[in-house]
Amino acid sequence: MALYEHVFLARPDVTSQQVESMVETFKGIIEGNGGKVEKVEPWGLKTLAYRIKKSRKAHFTLLNIDAPHPAVAEMERQMRLSEDVLRFMTIKVEALDPEPSAMMQKRDRDDRGERGDRGDRGPRGDRDRGERGDRDRGERFGGERRRREEETTSQGEES
Repeated sequence: MALYEHVFLARPDVTSQQVESMVETFKGIIEGNGGKVEKVEPWGLKTLAYRIKKSRKAHFTLLNIDAPHPAVAEMERQMRLSEDVLRFMTIKVEALDPEPSAMMQKRDRDDRGERGDRGDRGPRGDRDRGERGDRDRGERFGGERRRREEETTSQGEES
């Protein structure tokens, strides 16, 4: 039998219990056609990158499936008929990962470690910019114009 990872998105107005019953229905289709669902991961209600069928959010669910292709094709056919399923995607894989997927792994800020590319910063997080000298905003952005104006006024006074 082939191994598949299948993700489907359910409408945001259905409840979590309804999503679970949809998962049970799809599991029944797979098992009725000689396959089995190895793992089910409900990822929860998440915001979509763009609207799908006028929805900004969706219930995401991952299924790891070990089944023949006709079983998966029947499940996809049933999903196309369901009004509660916004989108789905099935990918054939070499091996199923028994570990929790990246969406389920909780990442703490402490796990990321130090950011070494930030350099030495002061207590407010400011970079050390060194001495600025006379380069203030006026000198950098209007200094040349100011010098020309001073030259023209001094030339006008001489004549």
